[in-house]
Amino acid sequence: MKRALVTGAAGLIGSHVVDLLVREGWQVRALDNLEPQTHRRGKPAWINPKAEFIQVDMRNRDAITAALDGIDVVFHQAAYGGYMPEIVKFVHVNSLGTAQMLEVVREKNLPIRKIVVASSQAVYSEGAGECPKHGLVFPSVRPIEQLRRGDWQVHCPICGAITKSIPTPENAPVGGETVYGLTKVDQERLVLLWGKQVGIPTVALRYSCTYGPRQSIFNPYTGVIAIFCTRLLNDLPPVLYEDGEQTRDFSFVQDIARANLLAAETDKLHGLPVNIGSACGTPIREIAEQLADILKIDIAPEINGAFRLGEMRHLTSDTTLARSAGYKPTVDLSEGIPRYIDWIRKQSDIRDYFSEASDILTNKGIVHRVAG
Repeated sequence: MKRALVTGAAGLIGSHVVDLLVREGWQVRALDNLEPQTHRRGKPAWINPKAEFIQVDMRNRDAITAALDGIDVVFHQAAYGGYMPEIVKFVHVNSLGTAQMLEVVREKNLPIRKIVVASSQAVYSEGAGECPKHGLVFPSVRPIEQLRRGDWQVHCPICGAITKSIPTPENAPVGGETVYGLTKVDQERLVLLWGKQVGIPTVALRYSCTYGPRQSIFNPYTGVIAIFCTRLLNDLPPVLYEDGEQTRDFSFVQDIARANLLAAETDKLHGLPVNIGSACGTPIREIAEQLADILKIDIAPEINGAFRLGEMRHLTSDTTLARSAGYKPTVDLSEGIPRYIDWIRKQSDIRDYFSEASDILTNKGIVHRVAG
């Protein structure tokens, strides 16, 4: 029987990875620190009873050493996420926590056979673009001076022409334009580099925007679908940054879980960063409208000139590499959003945490507004 350690196992993706592995006959150790920002009510009811659950922080070296005992494959999903202003916590949990885990495996000479790490499309600065004159280009992040003018377009870095968004391949430049993005770059590069050094297969999955049942209804920095739903269910308008026409590639959580299992079982992705997405871009405004329509709550989105510095305008994942290894998403938005709404309707005491968080982000200089 294969033995897996899933970190971040109470979260949206980690919990579905646990469920899938249990169904596939794996022996699973589920690790999570139950971060209060995400799990305000403590250990969630969806933790699989067939998994061994341990409440551990990734920064606790002794506890992580014990958690790795007897493990074949690590699915490293744990991370502090979103647009929170805590720089130190991002670096401690994501970068240091990952580095420490890798160090333990090497120092203890543990017989780990593979590590699959959760990376993110946040590692990219901006999605790939097509310039009418220069073809494929990889624009830099849009400068704050441009955004303050209300110019949301992505311009060619060579001639300044407006580019057309096209799917972003894995060889696009990475750097991360948020603290979270930077630590995701750390996580994937640490894992892939370490794997080559020690000769253990590693894979970094660059998830697109993941949504689905179990996405935290408490965390105001979580996915946009969850945030919009909690706003609408409190008779408040979804707040759209920029003009709402920015696009994202959305993936249903069970598809993401299957991508993890595939990465564990195939040798075609060893040592590589791999885009995992739907390969389809959807405007954020359309998401808000779809949610309002399904919930039958007639509240128009609010656009107030706000924008987040470092946020990409468009990103659709080029999933050619993942598909070549056998990955194929099965749940599109037309099916996934109703399934998420069925779940969130069953949750109790759904509050709006976004309003307070928005004020914090503005005061910390993370959210800005168009001049004038």
